[in-house]
Amino acid sequence: MADLPRTLLDDLSRRAFLASSAAGVGQAALHALNAPRVLHDPDAKAFPNHRPRARRVIHLYQAGGPSHLETFDEKPELAKRDGQPMPESMTRGQQLAQLQGQQLRCFAPRFPFRSSGESGLRIAAKFPHLGRVADKLAVLNAMRTDQINHDPAHTLFNTGTTLAGRPSMGSWIHYGLGSMNDNLPAFVVLTSVGRGGQAQPIAARQWHSGFLPSRYQGVELRAQGDPVLYVNNPGGVDRQRQRDVVDAVQDLNADYHALTRDPEARTRIAQYELAFRMQSAVPELVDTSDEPQHVLDLYGANPGDGSYASNCLLARRLAERGVRFIQVYHRAWDHHGGIERAMDITAQEVDRASAALLIDLEQRGLLDDTLVLWGGEFGRTPMAQGNGRDHHIKAFSYVMAGAGIPGGVAHGATDELGYAAVEGITHVHDLHATILYLMGIDHERLDYRFRGLELRLTGVEPARVLHEVIGTVRPA
Repeated sequence: MADLPRTLLDDLSRRAFLASSAAGVGQAALHALNAPRVLHDPDAKAFPNHRPRARRVIHLYQAGGPSHLETFDEKPELAKRDGQPMPESMTRGQQLAQLQGQQLRCFAPRFPFRSSGESGLRIAAKFPHLGRVADKLAVLNAMRTDQINHDPAHTLFNTGTTLAGRPSMGSWIHYGLGSMNDNLPAFVVLTSVGRGGQAQPIAARQWHSGFLPSRYQGVELRAQGDPVLYVNNPGGVDRQRQRDVVDAVQDLNADYHALTRDPEARTRIAQYELAFRMQSAVPELVDTSDEPQHVLDLYGANPGDGSYASNCLLARRLAERGVRFIQVYHRAWDHHGGIERAMDITAQEVDRASAALLIDLEQRGLLDDTLVLWGGEFGRTPMAQGNGRDHHIKAFSYVMAGAGIPGGVAHGATDELGYAAVEGITHVHDLHATILYLMGIDHERLDYRFRGLELRLTGVEPARVLHEVIGTVRPA
């Protein structure tokens, strides 16, 4: 031993101490996982900073870019000018996607709007079910983003930047607040493909943990078939035998961490244990045989069909089991052509289930501490692209509900043709800051040191919390 380098001797001494102690790294990690509490990263800062109004987020992500002009932003002047040239003063020198250099003409909204709920909130008639819950909805009609193509726009919306390798907002929230359920991931993703528009590809990096430890990345549950690959034990392997294998692997990981102090060893310890527990929790989660028929009818869900409606039902089941961040992607909103027919189909796919989720959460006493978001990565142009609409970044709509947010109100405004946000302008970073605030987190304090920089979800540009939208939040 005397010939061994001093650093290795030190490592072996630490390793021997940890292995012989009653609370080695592996045992401590497993004990922490067994304890009924919130698990924080040992390097994370103390959160929440103030009294949270939301304990969880459900993001109903309408991937592809829903048209604000056929959903929540009524523009009668655009209807009057149908077919007329767009004012050049609006569009000169502006960034466009596929309409660059083409003649730009006004394209009237395809559907009428109706006053909905006691508030009279104006919502397109193609969304009657959302209309019935209008008094729960706070509509942001002056959203803006910076990216005009799908993938970078998704990346900006999910991570706050278009730079590769940054954590998604679900990962940031998991890192800051920990998990509320030892048997399921804290961040879960569900996806569905619609029939009414081109299905946008969604890369797994949209729910990646980036430079955060990998245990904070989202876990996608497949909508059809086994929700997680290899969730069931192979033939001839019972649960006790699987437990023995996991324990043996955990001991090896604990020894490795004691020797190397590699933070990813902690991740492996936690994730092996989580995977073992998911083998029981996930089948129970997706088995909706205990759901009454009236609940299935409320959503219009046929469990196991991979639909948006079934995923909304699963989102509620995840929420009541303590999952912190749930994203439900519906890949159906890229309506460059045939927007009237496409919107008709897509509205039918999402309207009923979106409203049902709010009703169901409220009936179960979960809506008051659940933040529900509805919207996509950008909007669509008020100019025609044939009989469709192109990508648009200067104006789009987003919906917030739950978490005590006053509903039945539209915030912000676009110009008379719906081209640009002009009042109450809300950037994606402002929405991120507001989401974190509702979760009890000051967005300027949720950061992580990486390559010599203190990085955060909302970046370095100023971001504001939408206090005018969310109402009063009591201090801790």
